[in-house]
Amino acid sequence: MKRIAVIGAGPAGMIAAAFAAAEGAEVEIFDRNEKAGKKLYLTGKGRCNITNDAGMEDFMRNIPRNPRFLYSAFRGFFNYDIIDVIEGQGVPTKVERGGRVFPVSDKSSDVIRALVRFTEERGAVINLDSRVRSVSRTKEGFVLEISGRGDRRFDSVIIATGGLSYPSTGSTGDGYAFARAFGHTVTPTAPSLVSLVTAEKWPAELAGLSLKNVTLTAVKNGKKVCSELGEMLFTHTGVSGPLVLSASARIADEPAGTKLLIDMKPALDEQTLEARILRDLEANRHKRMKNAIMGLLPSRMVPIVLELSGIDPEKTTDSFTREERRSLVSTLKAIPLSVAAAAPIEEAVITRGGVSVKEIDPKTMESKLVPGLYFAGEVIDVDAFTGGFNLQIAYSTGAAAGRAAGGQE
Repeated sequence: MKRIAVIGAGPAGMIAAAFAAAEGAEVEIFDRNEKAGKKLYLTGKGRCNITNDAGMEDFMRNIPRNPRFLYSAFRGFFNYDIIDVIEGQGVPTKVERGGRVFPVSDKSSDVIRALVRFTEERGAVINLDSRVRSVSRTKEGFVLEISGRGDRRFDSVIIATGGLSYPSTGSTGDGYAFARAFGHTVTPTAPSLVSLVTAEKWPAELAGLSLKNVTLTAVKNGKKVCSELGEMLFTHTGVSGPLVLSASARIADEPAGTKLLIDMKPALDEQTLEARILRDLEANRHKRMKNAIMGLLPSRMVPIVLELSGIDPEKTTDSFTREERRSLVSTLKAIPLSVAAAAPIEEAVITRGGVSVKEIDPKTMESKLVPGLYFAGEVIDVDAFTGGFNLQIAYSTGAAAGRAAGGQE
């Protein structure tokens, strides 16, 4: 019986192990953490955004780097397949805004238990607190040096160690080291789906404030990179939240210098917004501006927006000029921020970069350099925007690697 080692008990590793075991192989997973799927606890704000229900072409549009590499893997195991797996383990799912799929319970722990059961029911063994120190190849196969377990020999190895983001979950770049040791190219890594640090300091005054139903536009070198409606958050160093994470993926290669524009009233054009402001001023005659526009904004934002508009917050509505009104409208439709940098990769949701796809067979995830060596998940140089797309990449590449490794004679 073929013996296969899977390094990493995340979504890619568990699916890979399950599929390899289903092919009749003897499969063991080794993970350095005390529990499986540790990073999954963090996804979807602890709710686990399992996947996205988008069709194939929409899916591809949400993968900015090397999407064509994933066609075969997606055809072999796609979003409806992982939903069947999760629901087959007694965890019903639901679809929310943007096609995001979540467990009905809103508990990532339910998804993790479902994946663990699925993996173990197919015969794979999950070994926790078992860090793989090194992987080497001999005439007889592969030898893994494992903390507390000594050296173990296997016929094939699937590397599913994740990237560099959230090192507390075990993603410390081990997979890149293993790949380099076998002669693989690892493309430069960078944080993606990450908070952005702004040159302006005023976001710190609003730290913790969440904005909903706003539009965030990113402009780089005078060209609009992206524009999306949704939710964002101010932090002590800049901005975060779904809109910002999504924008960060589009500017990950060179975030500094990007301009961000926040439209506080995307449903209103400038003329309609100006009419709204006039009504508010009429209803708040003789009041100071800082009190008169409270209905337009979260209260904490009022002084900052007035300052950005060049308006004295103490002046009364009676002396509010047309020029000032138009300045306020312009600011509300495009509050400006300048990106100074992305937050550190340790704080990123995913890692951009990884093992070069040119050196991996897209149908099997097998190394083109080392027969019997496979890769799955974030360790590969593919990444996507927010919305469940990255987890689907993990499942699909894991399934392809597991089938191929387990089925090979």
